[in-house]
Amino acid sequence: MPGANWTLEADEIVALPVDDLALRVLKDARDNNEWNWHNWLKRARVAYQQNPQAVLALTEAWTWLLNRGLVVWNVQQDSAGSFLVSRQGHDALDRGLRWIRAVQRLDIELVPVLEAKARPQFLRGDFEAAALLAMKEVELRVRTMAGLPDSLTGTALMQQAFRPGKGDQAAGPLSDTTVDGGEAVGMMELFKGAIGLFKNPPSHRRVDYTDPTEAAEVLLLADLLMRLLNKIEKS
Repeated sequence: MPGANWTLEADEIVALPVDDLALRVLKDARDNNEWNWHNWLKRARVAYQQNPQAVLALTEAWTWLLNRGLVVWNVQQDSAGSFLVSRQGHDALDRGLRWIRAVQRLDIELVPVLEAKARPQFLRGDFEAAALLAMKEVELRVRTMAGLPDSLTGTALMQQAFRPGKGDQAAGPLSDTTVDGGEAVGMMELFKGAIGLFKNPPSHRRVDYTDPTEAAEVLLLADLLMRLLNKIEKS
């Protein structure tokens, strides 16, 4: 068997998603002080010789770990299969599969300000700070682009910045007067809703900031809003 406490049957191995299986492989390797992933797979090949698909799944799991930097080459060893569990690998084992999947969810290029400020907070596990910072950056960008005073915040700021023109009421400085009125209202409500729900959690408990997936979605929403602001700025 791969390790002393390894209990998975061949059909269980084949049925598991690759990221779930990879984390189990990583834990087994760490707990058993494994240093050579080739040797680990050789033992697996003997243990599951009646089911080649199980060995293939385990090979895919090791490849997944290597590609994501959860294990790295051990330069102190000469063998091509030598490895160490990386710092990110230890984080993954400590924080679990939900954290890994949330990090994968954010495996895109965010706008520069969120890449520099929000992603590091998220990767450190401070999900609330990352989500709040991301939405705060949206608020700051709207205020700057609209030329509105610092005293105007939250949904009131979004209302003033994006309000559609109607009758004697002039359109807000960020409202697109060339589109249908319903679209202009939709843009305003999108920004109002995002800021109202996600910028002030003591008042709006709509996000479980212990859930990395939901926090990742808030960052992705903030990224979308920033990209919409980029389009407005260029128009």
